[in-house]
Amino acid sequence: MRAHQIMTRPVITVTPDTSIVDAANIMLQRHVSGLPVVDTGGKLVGVVSEGDFIRRTEIGTGRKRGRWLRFILGPGKSAADFVHEHGRKVSEVMTKSPLTITEDAALAEIVELMEKNHVKRLPVVKGDQVVGIVSRANLLQAVATLGRQVPDPTADDDHIRNRVIDALDKNDWCPFGLSVIVKDGIVHLSGVITEERSRQAAIVATENVAGVKKVHDHLCWVDTMSGMYLNSPEDEDMAKAS
Repeated sequence: MRAHQIMTRPVITVTPDTSIVDAANIMLQRHVSGLPVVDTGGKLVGVVSEGDFIRRTEIGTGRKRGRWLRFILGPGKSAADFVHEHGRKVSEVMTKSPLTITEDAALAEIVELMEKNHVKRLPVVKGDQVVGIVSRANLLQAVATLGRQVPDPTADDDHIRNRVIDALDKNDWCPFGLSVIVKDGIVHLSGVITEERSRQAAIVATENVAGVKKVHDHLCWVDTMSGMYLNSPEDEDMAKAS
């Protein structure tokens, strides 16, 4: 399989000038653990993730180093830590020049990059524009969906997938972080909804796409106020049966 067959799109992004508070709220509300950072032209300039919020003065987790270690590391490291712990904008805490992959990247290549560089997500780019993102969750979904099925999805499945994404993406109720996997015309929908009626709308829209034989619902409902989430009824039933 390739990146374009499992990646999440459209991608939720922030800008370098987005505030730390706004970025944290977006991640909580959209139920994502990282966000690509793009400039005004849409070019990828960084990635901000949950790990960037661990060492923060607001929660009393700033680094406390002894005098000797501070001397060894030098003032530059202390200055960098201060910016990361006190910065108010995404540009001050994000990882700059992040690793990226193309739409044709094989899953084996993606996993190797993640393991070698200790990252949990990789932006998918076309030129310098972000067109998707592949996270560990996408890989997990691929394993759960296709782990016992060979060969890879066909070209027809790819066409169906593109039509499903196009059909959902144009609506304001489209799930956040939409992930669509298709095998033999059977569609698996993953993502986040904040309104339960969006679930049925997404299923119906998918069922109306030519070539779709069946739709499996893995959409997760999230309460934007509390961050509480519920798995889809289908996934809940599967969990009870196992």
